Amino acid sequence: MYFDSHAHLCDAKFDGDRDAIYAALPGAGVTRVMEVGCDLPSSEAAVAWAEAHEGVWAAVGSHPDDADHLDEARVSRYRELAASPKVRAIGEIGLDYHYEDVPRDLQKTAFERQLALARELRLPAIVHEREAHGDAMDLIRRFPDVRGVFHCYSGSAEQAKELVRLGWYIGFTGVLTFKNARRAVETALAVPLERILIETDCPYMAPEPYRGRRNDSRLVPLVAAKLADLRRLTPEEAGRITAENACRLFGISEKEEGN
Repeated sequence: MYFDSHAHLCDAKFDGDRDAIYAALPGAGVTRVMEVGCDLPSSEAAVAWAEAHEGVWAAVGSHPDDADHLDEARVSRYRELAASPKVRAIGEIGLDYHYEDVPRDLQKTAFERQLALARELRLPAIVHEREAHGDAMDLIRRFPDVRGVFHCYSGSAEQAKELVRLGWYIGFTGVLTFKNARRAVETALAVPLERILIETDCPYMAPEPYRGRRNDSRLVPLVAAKLADLRRLTPEEAGRITAENACRLFGISEKEEGN
């Protein structure tokens, strides 16, 4: 029923129990997972894991923190990886000005190159954007034929509505369940249901009452439950709608759904 639209289960934090978590997903009602790369090694791992597991798909790309490693060879390798039928997005890519571990100019160049790759391959983009909304919007407007999701959305409701007008989706993590998550709640109330995705971003962003602990895909129903409460739905309805949205964005057919 539930689709965790953004996970990092190939992270080293899961090396001790990754298989056990995967085996437990159906019991939690989680039937689909998008495993997302952040650099070349994690992208290669995501593809390999998705190819070996039913109900798992992959995204490949360089996070803003890896932008200084994105060269033509790496872009070419992402293109090769995307030939796998399990790869359904380019990501996570984008801009992060919070820490600025990588200079902004390099981040913007890497983001633009990977948006161009998404356009070339006709794949959606999974965007990480933190404290860089203006520059991110400028860049995605240069690629009006590219669609995707702003994952772990942290902007305002008005900015989210602008993204929706441009054809993009908005992804919510466990942050939506936090008591101080005013902006996330406002956005979840403002965005059309058909443009909302739910995610864990595991091992990060665990929802209440697990905040501060290691997160995993089994907890994505808690995000759905909060969305359901806000939008006057049942958790099952919220799970079904957001799963349908993710399948539509990532081009996953009914024959491919589920595990």
